[in-house]
Amino acid sequence: MAQSIASSAPLERDARAVNTRDEHGVNPGEIAIGVIIGRTSEFFDFFVYAIASVLVFPQIVFPQLDRVSGTLWSFGLFSLAFIARPIGTQVFMRIDRELGRGTKLTIALFLLGTSTVAMAFLPGYASVGIFSPLLLALFRVGQGLALGGAWDGLASLLALNAPDKKRGWWAMVPQIGAPLGLIVAAGLFAFALGTLSPEDFLSWGWRYPFFVAFALNVVALFARLRIVVTPEYTDMFKTRELTPSRVTVTLKAQWRNIIIGAFAPLASFALFHMVTVFPLSWVALNTSENITRFLLIEMFGATVCVGAIVASGLLADRIGRRSLLGYTAAAIAVFSGFAPQLLDAGYVGEAVFMISGFILLGLSFGQSSGAVTSNFPKRARYTGAALTSDLAWLFGAGFAPLAALVLAEEFGLVAAGTYLLSGAVGTLVALGLNKELARRLD
Repeated sequence: MAQSIASSAPLERDARAVNTRDEHGVNPGEIAIGVIIGRTSEFFDFFVYAIASVLVFPQIVFPQLDRVSGTLWSFGLFSLAFIARPIGTQVFMRIDRELGRGTKLTIALFLLGTSTVAMAFLPGYASVGIFSPLLLALFRVGQGLALGGAWDGLASLLALNAPDKKRGWWAMVPQIGAPLGLIVAAGLFAFALGTLSPEDFLSWGWRYPFFVAFALNVVALFARLRIVVTPEYTDMFKTRELTPSRVTVTLKAQWRNIIIGAFAPLASFALFHMVTVFPLSWVALNTSENITRFLLIEMFGATVCVGAIVASGLLADRIGRRSLLGYTAAAIAVFSGFAPQLLDAGYVGEAVFMISGFILLGLSFGQSSGAVTSNFPKRARYTGAALTSDLAWLFGAGFAPLAALVLAEEFGLVAAGTYLLSGAVGTLVALGLNKELARRLD
């Protein structure tokens, strides 16, 4: 860690030097670009693991098990990052208070990139036995801790500085990184699967997408340091009171807001992995579908999702973010009742499920960050928003692939929709109960 702290100083100096050469300084558009680049790199790291947890790890790390059991174990390890994320938030908030936001981001993104790249060197069960899944679990925890530390407050800064009638538009900007990360990750795996033999893919081809992660994280780190180390935005963080408060103090004072804030976007977070990770596992395990072709469908769906996220910003500014979250939660509840069965309806059914699911995801997920920030007083906004996001991902998405696959394998695809339905109900209850949240969101 000491080496990482030392290495952050030259990076911050380089970022400041770029700003010195820029006569106009950093502008809000550059904040948006920095946020999108940062989120894209984070989601890329997670999607690379998610895809490998279906296509690679059951055969490499859990070869002694049948494919379904191996995939379930992979999804169990998948959830470790979401469990570790709140712990990472607590650790890195202390680093933020003592050493500064630039140092915190440098350590967090190097940990994220290193944990992901380390998976590229993962030995299989045939080589090291039980140490293979133990190492994979360790690297996955590293990803989660790093994501807790990667919270930079830029998304909150965007939302707080947005005009009253443009809050929905600016709230959707950070969310664009999610489908972009999926497009890059799925594209790399699709290329490897389409050009290599199955033997070569499982031997070495699957490892290359993990190498890309480190390069993306370096680019993301500099893009974010370019903003957070400037005097202008340091002052803006302070005047908006986007400074780290103690996690324990924030939990004690703001636990009601944190719980409500975590459940308000639950529908979109549950849907997130129900249209990305779970369908891939079901198709790989229970159909004869060409996986490369299905990854291309996912990429197309993610492209549609980008458009739906942009549309969510326009709609939210017309009808209110709370209303949009409520309408989309109701639509997701309806979707959960019939859509999963489409995965057994051939190419057309799969395409309909994926495209309609990604449209709903974009409309709901596009405003999920808006349900996090505005519910806190200034003194607790930075840490409270980070903890709320952590818990929303844990409850809504952390166990979604595992729960959905267990339900689908035991009771059929219709049962997988019950997990998604629970998320939609959670959102509707949270929005209905918290009048203060409703007032602030609108």
